[in-house]
Amino acid sequence: MRKVLIIDDEEKLRTLLARIISLEGFEVVQASDCKSAMKKLEQTEVDVILCDVKLPDGNGVDLVKKIKETYPIPEIILLTAYGNIPDGVQAIKNGAFDYITKGDDNNKIIPLLYRALEKGDLARRVIQLEKQLGSRYSFDKIIGKSKPILQAIDLARKVAGTDTTVLLTGETGTGKEVFAQAIHQASLRNKQNFVAINCSAFGKELLESEMFGHKAGSFTGATKDQKGLFDEANNGTIFLDEIGEMALDLQAKLLRVLETGEFIRIGETKPTKVNVRIIAATNRDLQKEIELGNFREDLFYRISVFQILLPPLRERIADIEPLVHHFLQTIRTNKKITAVAKEYIEALKQHKWNGNIRELKNVIERSLILCDNELSVAHLPMEMQGIAGSKGKTLSAFELASVEKLHIQKVLNYTNGNKTKTAELLGIALTTLYRKMNEYNLE
Repeated sequence: MRKVLIIDDEEKLRTLLARIISLEGFEVVQASDCKSAMKKLEQTEVDVILCDVKLPDGNGVDLVKKIKETYPIPEIILLTAYGNIPDGVQAIKNGAFDYITKGDDNNKIIPLLYRALEKGDLARRVIQLEKQLGSRYSFDKIIGKSKPILQAIDLARKVAGTDTTVLLTGETGTGKEVFAQAIHQASLRNKQNFVAINCSAFGKELLESEMFGHKAGSFTGATKDQKGLFDEANNGTIFLDEIGEMALDLQAKLLRVLETGEFIRIGETKPTKVNVRIIAATNRDLQKEIELGNFREDLFYRISVFQILLPPLRERIADIEPLVHHFLQTIRTNKKITAVAKEYIEALKQHKWNGNIRELKNVIERSLILCDNELSVAHLPMEMQGIAGSKGKTLSAFELASVEKLHIQKVLNYTNGNKTKTAELLGIALTTLYRKMNEYNLE
């Protein structure tokens, strides 16, 4: 049952309001002054507060501010016998939902209660979503206990609480955006926007427009004024992925933002001020790009104040198994996986993983499509099946057994699992095929 707190020193009016409100299905709590009201709020959680302006030990307008500092969710409706504009303005500034006159506006109270409840419910949902978002992108959600990944997490945790510009380096698919999100969520800017842009996804002119915005008529197709992502990220964080792909003249404009906190929209002459933390990422060797003349050295030193190298998956083999189980829980599927074969994990551990975590996720997703309940080597891509043999024995890609296993699997795939047809195409007896399938752990 929703609760309403009525704060008024007039007992008759308090009782009358309580009766009206309780008939609407609300539970009513009463207080006669500021002190008892604060005590009631300590003892019970309320949804809406009706408060008189004139109280024996204080002023309702001031009480609104005090309540909101400690209990921000409950909405407060102020009641006054003699309304005046200055009090009403101050009440709203202090956080009151509304300010109404007793007697004349009694018919407004119930509709106001319901509107105040809606706003309070929305505030609760926002807080809940923020908690979920913070939890989803926290450092604790980064999967892995290997030494290289723990070192990267430790560095990211240390820099998160500062406003320092961060450069995340590493191969494609190592989780640079995940780290950027975690740094933002652990920072003092976490209540503000986190905005991400992939610099390799746009041409030079379009990227400048996306980053800084433009004025209507500044170029063909610019039919209206548009804010850029730096505007959207004001007071928050902007993540510039693949910054090594940015054109040189645009790099100069980014350098200005870093040095002065200002940028100029396309088609304008007046600069716009922003307060933005920049996290950049690249899979390129920016020092080499500087030597080749593709990246500004002064910009490099500004964005690389604090560098974090994210390790490739082949250097954190111990994290593959927990990552597999993580993806099995997060990839949407209507299949119930009951087990993961040991040989399956071993085959994954021996792969090179040039695409890193992103490639691993794709392999798991493919396996889920093919399997019914247990993940086995047969559900891996063909190029990965030859490196895992039965009984935990690892086969070299050059061994005859490895070649034989791959060939049998290819024919099985061609016949959609028809054993009789497979044996015919291979030119072997059906019993031999079953023995080979058992030996190589094929399905």
